[in-house]
Amino acid sequence: MRFPTAPAPHLAPPASTHHIMQWVLLAMIPGTAAQLWQFGPGVLVNLALAVTTALTAEYAMLRLRARHSRAGLSDWSATLTGALLAVSLPPIAPWWVTVFGTLFAIVIGKQLYGGLGYNPFNPAMVGYAVLLISFPKAMTAWLPPADITGTHWGLSDAWNAIVHHTGPDGSSFDAVTMATPLDTLKTQLGLGRMMDEIQSGPLFGALAGKGWQWVNLGYLAGGLWLLRRGLIAWQIPTGFLAALGTWSLVFFLLEPQTYPTPLFHLLGGATMLGAFFIATDPVTASTTPKGRLIYGALIGSLVFVIRAWGGYPDGVAFGVLLLNLAAPTIDHYTRPRVYGHPG
Repeated sequence: MRFPTAPAPHLAPPASTHHIMQWVLLAMIPGTAAQLWQFGPGVLVNLALAVTTALTAEYAMLRLRARHSRAGLSDWSATLTGALLAVSLPPIAPWWVTVFGTLFAIVIGKQLYGGLGYNPFNPAMVGYAVLLISFPKAMTAWLPPADITGTHWGLSDAWNAIVHHTGPDGSSFDAVTMATPLDTLKTQLGLGRMMDEIQSGPLFGALAGKGWQWVNLGYLAGGLWLLRRGLIAWQIPTGFLAALGTWSLVFFLLEPQTYPTPLFHLLGGATMLGAFFIATDPVTASTTPKGRLIYGALIGSLVFVIRAWGGYPDGVAFGVLLLNLAAPTIDHYTRPRVYGHPG
């Protein structure tokens, strides 16, 4: 008697691409909500602009390449790229900055390499790095967080700032913006001030920079949820945070008046967003277990080097992009031994 046999494979398939992308977007909610609370509805305007631009650019490129546009859009990868770039930008960045960066991320960083699965670099970080190099003033003009001002902008205020480049009631745009804690720290240290004196200012809280510490805790919560669901490998964020924390602790113990505490680094800038949502990109990251640890640790080390001695206040984007280049080599030298084969 013949029994019907289904074709291989006979194991349950892993989660589909579009489900993974949706879950990552869900995991971003706590961090994005913290940004909205601290920096106002400009975060939502950035998200709307970036996601709309990403989907439009993805559709246009797929049609130009004679690919199935509906299937390409339904995997949610373009939406995630737009969202990651949007939350990385200042909440009142000019609209054209967001649009240009998203277009560059999708067209140059993703589709010109062949689309999802073929891009060697994280598209969102490609767009961010181009914007940071090309428009440094616009990329460093942040609103003071609500923890400092005690007030929140309305949607109309954010819209006027993003579209018309004016502050509330027609005030100067420059009058309502400020540098980030990382930028302020780097500038003040360059002027010869001591750490205790700098961190006594209103921009710094008990853990890290006011406002930014809550945003990082939000992305940490979302990242831990991704780990719990098994959607990202633990090695990359562990290596990233362990290396950044170790280097910052060593230099803080050596010169506490020149280097901030490890907590300031771990809960400042884009640390948690980078560790759990950007560095873990399955297309551009290392794929072997040992390689992931090395990959994450090298990104964390580069972030510390750039923050401490580089020309930019934060180094997450550059650290990720540089290690994207190194990921194939890391994987080559960390391949696990195949069962039944020596060494």
